[in-house]
Amino acid sequence: MAISVLHLHPLLVSIDKRIKYKDVVSSSLSYFGRVECSSCRFYLRARLQQCVSGEGFVKLHCTSLRSKMLDDLNTNVDNLDDLERQLQELFVEIKTMLAMGNKNDAMCLLQANYEMAKEQVICGSKGIEQAALLDILALGYMGAGEVSKLERVLHMLKEVMSGLHDDMPLMDSILMHMGSIYANLGKFEDAMLVYERGLKILEKEFGKDSPFLITPLMGMAKVYRLLGRSTKSAALYHKSVDIVEKSRGADSEELVVPLVSLGNLFINEGKAVDAEACFRRILNIYKKAHGDNDGRVGMAMCSLAHALCAKGSVEEAISMYRGGILVIKDSEYVNIDDDILEKIKIDLAELLHVTGREQEGRELLQECLLITERYKGLEHPSAAAHLVNLAASYSRSKNFTEAERLLRTCLQIMSKSVGPTDQSITVPMLHLAVALYHLKKDEEAESFALEVARIRENAFGKESLPVAEALDCLASIQTRLGKDDANILAKLQRILSIQERELGYESEVTVETLKKVVFYLDKMGKKEEKSPLERRLSPLPYAMVVVLVTVEDPKKLSEEAMKVKEMVVKEMEVKVIEVAEVIAVELEDVVMEKIRRGAGDGRGDRWLVLAQS
Repeated sequence: MAISVLHLHPLLVSIDKRIKYKDVVSSSLSYFGRVECSSCRFYLRARLQQCVSGEGFVKLHCTSLRSKMLDDLNTNVDNLDDLERQLQELFVEIKTMLAMGNKNDAMCLLQANYEMAKEQVICGSKGIEQAALLDILALGYMGAGEVSKLERVLHMLKEVMSGLHDDMPLMDSILMHMGSIYANLGKFEDAMLVYERGLKILEKEFGKDSPFLITPLMGMAKVYRLLGRSTKSAALYHKSVDIVEKSRGADSEELVVPLVSLGNLFINEGKAVDAEACFRRILNIYKKAHGDNDGRVGMAMCSLAHALCAKGSVEEAISMYRGGILVIKDSEYVNIDDDILEKIKIDLAELLHVTGREQEGRELLQECLLITERYKGLEHPSAAAHLVNLAASYSRSKNFTEAERLLRTCLQIMSKSVGPTDQSITVPMLHLAVALYHLKKDEEAESFALEVARIRENAFGKESLPVAEALDCLASIQTRLGKDDANILAKLQRILSIQERELGYESEVTVETLKKVVFYLDKMGKKEEKSPLERRLSPLPYAMVVVLVTVEDPKKLSEEAMKVKEMVVKEMEVKVIEVAEVIAVELEDVVMEKIRRGAGDGRGDRWLVLAQS
């Protein structure tokens, strides 16, 4: 039995996973541009396209003088227009500095304003003015990626907001910003609390069917989605759609945002048909509003193509992608080197590879590389991802020589940009190890695989999935080099242990590794060790086991769950797919009834469910 070399993902979509400034603040500052109608006290909120400018305010801080804004905050509390104007000026100044790469200047400006706000709060001034300023500073630190300083500002802002009444001006807007930041930081409980408070304020002021409720509803839906509670998330997205339909009409462009979120949720839940309906509706809305040749129509076509692909309508998806890209280009809706357009091309290229049309996909990848080199430079870090993608494409077509050349170029670029020991460099390095293996350059392939394992152990820990991936490749190479069977078996057992813990006992990857372990145990004559593992590969009847886990500390639940799981697998010899922590009241009715008969009403109890589906 030969051990197959690790099959790396055919295409590596290069997306920066860091929190983007624009994701948090692109349309968050809703209290800017708000106009009050004196006859009905109804706030008309203009959507901001650009958010600030104010040289006077900045110059005062840059010259270390006490800010005029500080005096305004203390003496002109009722002058909201002036307050909002100065906040706008500060915000846009910070945003502009960050966009131009002047992070040091932005940090100086943020720090000066923070010290001013801190001094006021310490002196007992904890009004809406201080909250609004801290809100802007939080957005600024978020944009700068300064999480520790951001959390310090958020802590102070939370303290100030806790002492303010809900009827204060700007409260709802500040709460929405806080919710967005908390969600992006993964502080979901805090995010939900501020969103709920903001929703309560808006419902009281405008009613339960007002379009102003959309922002908190969408924020809460996002939090539920991130928590994995898709049913609650979908319900809030549907509610947002209903509100917009009633207030703006069935063809309103304001429906696009909740429909996009709902469609993406459906795709993640495997409900591709429902997702397709959402994206078709978006496409029709844009066509009706702007005609067939508008760039927004092209973008909507590409989103629909993604849903069609998820549904399995591959040829229709490819056609829709091509049509959408053409509309985007012809309309000049975005720049030719736009990141979103680049991602769309890569998605289409990957789809073409999956359908066996590798040359067409490769042409798109080459186009992405050429555009990057032209507009950003031959050795720009973003070119590295395109080189990896192209190399993977050539490897798929068995042209390992060209793949090797591209990957070596990629390593040279990344060594200069991130350094030779950064974990990100292990991606092209591992691809190169595989290419060299296929070219029968086993010794060099082994050296690269060993280096990948070493870097990933330092970056992710010795028992992490990235390390298991590197060890899998290394085991394949060392097998052909004729290395000691015992050492290879030890590596495979280590890989298996990691995969069982991270992916589950029944994942396809885990089962493949299990087969390799069984093969080596058989080869080395270790029948006693082989037998229990071999039984796991045999078809067994489906089973469901529900076990009550009693622990004093909820934080130890997962640890106890794993112990129970191992016991069930060993003692009952049932196939187990996954362990899930659930709240009893959310279980299926039948299972819930069984639990109630065995242990009271089950409300709030935590249960471990081991199931074969």
